[in-house]
Amino acid sequence: MNCEYAVSMGLKPQDLLIPLYLINNPESQSTGLLAKQVGLSVGETHNSLKRCVQAKLLRFDRKYIPFKRSLEEFMIYGMKYAFYAELGEITRGIPTAHAAPPLSEFFLDNGDLPPVWADANGTTRGYQLIPIYSSIPKIALTNPTMYEWFSLLDALRIGQVRERQMATEIIKDRLRNV
Repeated sequence: MNCEYAVSMGLKPQDLLIPLYLINNPESQSTGLLAKQVGLSVGETHNSLKRCVQAKLLRFDRKYIPFKRSLEEFMIYGMKYAFYAELGEITRGIPTAHAAPPLSEFFLDNGDLPPVWADANGTTRGYQLIPIYSSIPKIALTNPTMYEWFSLLDALRIGQVRERQMATEIIKDRLRNV
């Protein structure tokens, strides 16, 4: 197989948006509706769906169905390596990782600046954490469930051991009980 072809067919960060959205909204099967909800173009959404099926994060049987166990395994063990964290400057933004729900209720504010997604509508000053995809802050402001998923993923990307363990437990629980 041509090495260039193999690389181009790999997962992209936006490919996690669609299975996570479908877990909580299984009736949303229209490519156009999915595109609007996750902040992608229709073409990007179509290509993302194809990659997710190839990677076994989704299956198609008259509708797209997330493979929860595969998704769990990838998020917990592979995502932080495939979509590593990039920290930036101090900025105003939306709290993420351990500074955002659902983890924020378990961790006390120790006075350190929290990780944030840079956003003009954000209310928290902290260290910028580049989200895995550019539409995440916008989605987080309008969809609390997706905000929690993205924050959990960020905790896996940048968290200390205790934060990663807590995020792992919550992710496993949510995937098994949805």
